[in-house]
Amino acid sequence: MTMWIIIMWTVIAFVMAALFYLGDRVPNLFEFESISQWGHFKKFSLGLLMTLGFSGLLALCIDFVNALVCVMYLAMIWAVSDFAFWLIEKIGGFTFTHYYAGWIALFVTVVALSLGWYFNHKVWQTDYELTTSKEIPDLKIAMFADSHIGTTFDDEGFAKHLEAIQAQNPDILVIVGDYVDDGTTKDQMIRATRALGKINTKQGIYYVSGNHDKGYYGATYRGFSEQDLINELQNNGIVVLQDEAILINNDFYLIGRRDYSEVKERGGKRKSINALTSDLDKNKYMIVLDHQPVEYDKDAEAEVDLVLNGHTHGGQLFPFNQVGKWIGANDLVYGHEKRKNTDFIVTSGISDWAIKFKTGTKSEFVIINIKKGE
Repeated sequence: MTMWIIIMWTVIAFVMAALFYLGDRVPNLFEFESISQWGHFKKFSLGLLMTLGFSGLLALCIDFVNALVCVMYLAMIWAVSDFAFWLIEKIGGFTFTHYYAGWIALFVTVVALSLGWYFNHKVWQTDYELTTSKEIPDLKIAMFADSHIGTTFDDEGFAKHLEAIQAQNPDILVIVGDYVDDGTTKDQMIRATRALGKINTKQGIYYVSGNHDKGYYGATYRGFSEQDLINELQNNGIVVLQDEAILINNDFYLIGRRDYSEVKERGGKRKSINALTSDLDKNKYMIVLDHQPVEYDKDAEAEVDLVLNGHTHGGQLFPFNQVGKWIGANDLVYGHEKRKNTDFIVTSGISDWAIKFKTGTKSEFVIINIKKGE
């Protein structure tokens, strides 16, 4: 909780700094003689008023959170542009007659956020090839996380992404948390889950929960509880794993963990990875499904073979991609890493939560091919 309070106040400070910076710089875009004769305070007041008005318009067009993202990005890029032009003037020994830095900042911001919107709303396929010395038949895993149904796509859009996953003919499909969100309606949840249940795989569909699946505002807010979600998943043939391990076709284990938010945010408990694996045959391949990329050293010490995570959204926004890792909230933000004999894969997610831009990554579902190697 302390960490989130620090993050909240940091964001507030960043937003205030961005508003004041833009308030100071925006009037420089206008080279009217009448404005150029104004005093600094009057110019700043005009710039701040224009910035706040633009922010309010953005909030009406998208929403408040994403309007703030746009403003912070504009301020950050504008500051970089100002610094770059200052360096050019110092090194080159000349002065620009027009305020090019501001106009270039506006252009770059529009391009960057347009691409960020595109990278967030379009879904790519990402492939990984893994080998193991253990006896296991060739296995193709399809994985997605962070669908947050109702954010960047509704249940119909979700069904179309499922068609792309089905086209890969996976042996097994795993959902690694944050399937729904507080903004997901009950009807969307039901229709999406029915579409999910129609996926054909040789060895089934498996789900573990994420921090948003429980809902932060209670069942009344969105019209269904976590148990309603679990019941709907099970009614459509999806296996829900909650701190348990199952042996599939006598070939490999699937170990589904309760989300770390049970411990971190809700005062609950979850079994340790050692408790979940102590009675398993270590000669068989072991796959762990865990929404948040945490406790990697413990996973490696338990000698599991593969850990699949989501939660981070791939770092979401450049240049803040690695903040989760820097502050110790995540062991890995995105991609593949190996510790000892354990492979770890974190997906950026098939959708998003509140922020509608991905400037440091892109939305994806994942295909993992596992083969026996030397």
